[in-house]
Amino acid sequence: MLRILKKPLPRISVAILLALTLYAIPAWADNLENLRASGAIGESSTGYVIAREPSAQAEADAINAKRRAIYQEKAAAQGIDANQVGKVYAEEIIQKVPAGTWIQISGQWRQK
Repeated sequence: MLRILKKPLPRISVAILLALTLYAIPAWADNLENLRASGAIGESSTGYVIAREPSAQAEADAINAKRRAIYQEKAAAQGIDANQVGKVYAEEIIQKVPAGTWIQISGQWRQK
């Protein structure tokens, strides 16, 4: 019986893969960019967005649902917790967002 061993992707490969997934062409990505630019939504160190204005809560929930599904899929493939995946991707997302984007780290908001 031949066994094929699959190695989990290194953390950096996973981060790049998520960044490509999150920054793909879907319509919600354009909306996310607009919400970030207006300050209505900010990024967190957990890999999820946070509504900074109540009017953006539904959009934040929808974006987070998509991210959660991606994180859970990647976590299951690697046998780790989805929260760990989110934190790895948060680092990549925060590096790639444009200047002026609001970021929440340890409960404190700051602009990139």
